[in-house]
Amino acid sequence: MASRVILVGIGGASCSGKTLLAKHLCRLLPGALLLHQDDFCPPEKDIPVHPEHNVQDWDDPETCIDWPRLQIALQRVRETGCVEHTSNDHLNMQAEVGVDAAVATQWEERFSEMPGVRWILVDGFVLYWDQVVADTLDVKLLLRVPKETLRARRDERSYALQHVDDAAAGTVWMDPPGYFDNIVYPAYVKAHTAVFKDGDVEEGDVLASSGVVVIHPPPGEEGMTAALDEACHALLAAALGCVDAGAGESL
Repeated sequence: MASRVILVGIGGASCSGKTLLAKHLCRLLPGALLLHQDDFCPPEKDIPVHPEHNVQDWDDPETCIDWPRLQIALQRVRETGCVEHTSNDHLNMQAEVGVDAAVATQWEERFSEMPGVRWILVDGFVLYWDQVVADTLDVKLLLRVPKETLRARRDERSYALQHVDDAAAGTVWMDPPGYFDNIVYPAYVKAHTAVFKDGDVEEGDVLASSGVVVIHPPPGEEGMTAALDEACHALLAAALGCVDAGAGESL
């Protein structure tokens, strides 16, 4: 049976729960593969210093990702249905938030009835900044979480440097004082001006032209379950659209 590749973007601010959601989806979608945008960050030596705050700026959407390399990787994934690069995501410590097992099982069974689809999940905190990357994705999800919740979660986390060819890979990064307010959140706002009306990431309506499906998950397992359920509805619609578009072809 011919296989159709469906690329699913899962975006959101740092600590919005996007990677957790991506991993939950990866577990229930048959044969799904996960690609992390963080794996395409430049080497540490190429990360610029913020001109005002005098710290390395790992979050500015213009410079925090090697966009040409990610574009090429996604095109290659589109053509082959395979993720070929090495990831350092396992170096990150991440608090697990579960989902309702019954809900996950129901969706797993539903998607198992749809053979011939290769699911590729792509998660990232500035995923929709680059138009080429955004246009490559078939489904664009974004978790929208209040600023204060994001700050509280960020304060409890550390990060491992991700560039796979960097001698510093695995080195733990701890936010300097004020990093969330001075660097992280402004970068999130900057990266999503084309998603929300007037660039208002907190209260603005999502722009239809962005093609993004916004999910508002409350905290905890209940919220992650709700996010999973909403995401699966969007993925199902995309898969059924592929079936309709391919009428007369074998899936």
